[in-house]
Amino acid sequence: MHDIAQTVSNFVDLNWMNMTYLFLVGFVGGLVSGFIGSGGAFVLTPGMMSMGVPGLVAVASNMCHKFPKALVGAIKRAKYGQVDVKLGIVLGVSAEAGVLYGAHIQEGIKKAFGDAGSNLYVSVAFVVILAVVGSFVLRDAWKTYKSGASNEAEKVTKIAKWVQSINIPGTMVYFKSLNAKISILFTIPLGFATGMLAATIAVGGFIGVPSMIYVLGAPSLMASATELVIAFVMGLGGSFKYAMHGLVDIRLSMIILGGSLFGIQLGAIGTTYVKPYMIKMVMGVIMVIVLFSRALMVPVYMSQLNLIGQLSETTMKSLKSTSFAIMIFALALGAFIILRAIWQGRRAEKLSAQEAVIHGKV
Repeated sequence: MHDIAQTVSNFVDLNWMNMTYLFLVGFVGGLVSGFIGSGGAFVLTPGMMSMGVPGLVAVASNMCHKFPKALVGAIKRAKYGQVDVKLGIVLGVSAEAGVLYGAHIQEGIKKAFGDAGSNLYVSVAFVVILAVVGSFVLRDAWKTYKSGASNEAEKVTKIAKWVQSINIPGTMVYFKSLNAKISILFTIPLGFATGMLAATIAVGGFIGVPSMIYVLGAPSLMASATELVIAFVMGLGGSFKYAMHGLVDIRLSMIILGGSLFGIQLGAIGTTYVKPYMIKMVMGVIMVIVLFSRALMVPVYMSQLNLIGQLSETTMKSLKSTSFAIMIFALALGAFIILRAIWQGRRAEKLSAQEAVIHGKV
């Protein structure tokens, strides 16, 4: 990987415009991360790639900014009693192995196909994962909303009930978020897949959060909060791995971290004002929108690798501009939904307090 670092121009030029853009991207990424717990990297990695940062550098720099931000978010949400530390550490350990393996795959692709190959790999991974997980999560949230059961407690899925019913002696561990014992033989593959995805696109939460909800049976709020613990463990190890090979652009990491630290606190506060299905709804909506942004860039990278006919400069510029515009729309929409939830929640709380005073309850 040292050869790669020496032969590739990894780092982009920065001016006040793209630094401002990065800060805002970091803010929204932190906002989303604090709210849904998936690290917000599905916003940050494409956001950096949209300004010309190579895919592997975007993934590495994203991972580097992740672990301090995840730590802040985990501490904040632990104060609300939403974090299952034991589950986070158990999943985080196996996720670390996945990070190392995923980084090895990234190294091979970069050596064989260069920047365009790495960008194509990251973008295709984004499109596939976002399509599968995003549509599933969005459909589940929509069904809950339409059924009128949004105020009811979340139900444990059939898969989770089956997982919790399996007793494998010597491997059973009790987790408070599940209120049940499960075998760590189920958590190991889930953690490994989460880590491998994190090393590939810097977004392990796409697997981590849904698997805790649908496979293990954790409530949405606790799953999204516990994912922050996993993100901290993965980010710490992954950052060292990539930094040792000169692939972390610390300038990008620090700017998006600055924005993220503001956003993640607001996002964590937002979780105290919304119903659980709303977290799934936000996650699904942003995933599906970002999917289209990355899908538009796939033909560009395929053309650069001569996998399809050469695209004209006008066509490539048009695809890049449209992809960037869709990314901005996703950022704005995610921020709007979360901030609106916070505003409505605080307003309802204030009205309730005023009514209590009027009726002499306080």
